[in-house]
Amino acid sequence: MNFAFNEEQEELRKTVRQFLEAKSPETAVREQMDTEAGYDAAVWQQMGEQLGLQGLVIPEEYGGSGYGYIELVVVLEEMGRALLCAPFFSSVVLAANTLLHSGDEAAKADYLPGIASGETIATLAFTEENGRWDEEGVTATAAQAGDGWTIDGTKMYVLDGHTANLLLVAARTEDGVSLFAVDADAAGVERTPLATMDQTRKQAKVTFSSTPARLIGAEGQGWSVLARVLDLAAVALAAEQVGGAQFCLEMAVQYAKDRVQFGRPIGSFQAIKHKCADMLLEVESAKSAAYYAGWCASELNDELPSVASLAKAYCSESYFHAAAENIQIHGGIGFTWEHPAHLYFKRAKSSELLFGDPTYHRELLAQRIGI
Repeated sequence: MNFAFNEEQEELRKTVRQFLEAKSPETAVREQMDTEAGYDAAVWQQMGEQLGLQGLVIPEEYGGSGYGYIELVVVLEEMGRALLCAPFFSSVVLAANTLLHSGDEAAKADYLPGIASGETIATLAFTEENGRWDEEGVTATAAQAGDGWTIDGTKMYVLDGHTANLLLVAARTEDGVSLFAVDADAAGVERTPLATMDQTRKQAKVTFSSTPARLIGAEGQGWSVLARVLDLAAVALAAEQVGGAQFCLEMAVQYAKDRVQFGRPIGSFQAIKHKCADMLLEVESAKSAAYYAGWCASELNDELPSVASLAKAYCSESYFHAAAENIQIHGGIGFTWEHPAHLYFKRAKSSELLFGDPTYHRELLAQRIGI
């Protein structure tokens, strides 16, 4: 069992990093943060056409490249490092995974090629105003109407929900939680962008009023699909968090070398040394957790549920600590809007809460391993 990245995966990392350094520097991130759409359509198109990133883990029969979750972990780590503003997580990690695990061949054939090419921006509308991440949190309802279905309810914190063309919605039928595909322009859909602390990842409130929808997979079988997708999303987010944490560490260490006080670099002071050493330890441990979780996700083995929760809890705390310590090491300049440190701090905080905070995932882990 080899957990090192192979030559092809390292080449993928190098290519993605070069692309993001060119297309997602701090100036571009700040520019996209201030727009309502929250991403650059030209860069999104280049990601799909030139690099094929949107289709990376989508099977070749649906227009993708057919790579595994390890490659996705590599790409997401680099995206987290660059704070890329794009609907990649919502389209690829949430929507494409939901379709792939739904068992609905017709839906896969209809929707995945568009996601793979980047033409379709898709997302998963799952969480509601109660803020719960479990099955009981789904209260939106779906009812049969002629040959199809209609949905009523409100979804909150929908990633890229205001710009997506395709919404995959979790709603309750008589048989339980089911999944539905909704065209974003369908009748009765109202989308409102939300004001968020982390402006690099846009969220929306989506309201459905007797909205026509298409059933995905079997009725009442939606939660088993969603449970798997949420585990895979937790792993993907852990990889993204590792990328951000690593960049915060590098930023802090570089500043500790460059900043001179009392005639010597501040990195020579013991208090700063200890902060950097603690950050390094946590970041390396977070990498181990995220990479192992990525391997479990690629194998879809029995360990995935527990390892996903473990990685999400640990990487969330490591990233937030690294982002906070980065600001501390920078001192006064680190607290200003002009410095990029606050962008990583906000992303770290919002990622910590997304899909459940560390306390929630530790409780989930305890349940899953039978403690």
